[in-house]
Amino acid sequence: MPRGRYSLHDPHDHTPLGEEHFHCATGPSGWRYVSQLTTPSGDHAGSVDLTLDDLGRPIRLELHAGGWQVRGAALEGVTWVRTDPTGTHATEGNVPAHAFTGASPAFLVATARLLRPAPGAGAVRTRLVAFTPPVLAPRTLDQSWALVNRTAHPTDNGPLTADEYQVNDLETGEQHAVHIAGDVVLAAPGIELEDLETPPSTFP
Repeated sequence: MPRGRYSLHDPHDHTPLGEEHFHCATGPSGWRYVSQLTTPSGDHAGSVDLTLDDLGRPIRLELHAGGWQVRGAALEGVTWVRTDPTGTHATEGNVPAHAFTGASPAFLVATARLLRPAPGAGAVRTRLVAFTPPVLAPRTLDQSWALVNRTAHPTDNGPLTADEYQVNDLETGEQHAVHIAGDVVLAAPGIELEDLETPPSTFP
């Protein structure tokens, strides 16, 4: 069960945004990721709880940030309920999309798991609903993912395979690289893996 810590920063001006302390695990029915978010000063800033089935589809999502809460799942596309900080208003949403995304590294692992692009096979297109702090407002976006490089690194526990994906925002044309090993993000825009207590899990 990988357990560790990511540092988060603004990908444009590198302003520190805080840290994400996480643990995750694979199982016969899929993958679960749980994390707690802290501000740069160390205060609690929210949480992420994401469960995927063995095909990479989100069967349970719960996000907390700034007093806001989102619960969602893959249901007739993706469906969610967003609750305001007072708890008095809840709005439901449904979009014909494939999965969720957001600021957490969990969503990068989840999207790679869902799409599984083959090396050299070209890009795979997907539609996602993004929830980003601090208010977790939904936004639908289209991306394409291509697996451009796969490298095996020797470790004490056998070879560790690191995948490099090229991710394109199909609305803006912006491109960036995402590096993932198993169920851990090694590097991505705004994300750095600072500490990892146990090796990444490999998906069956």
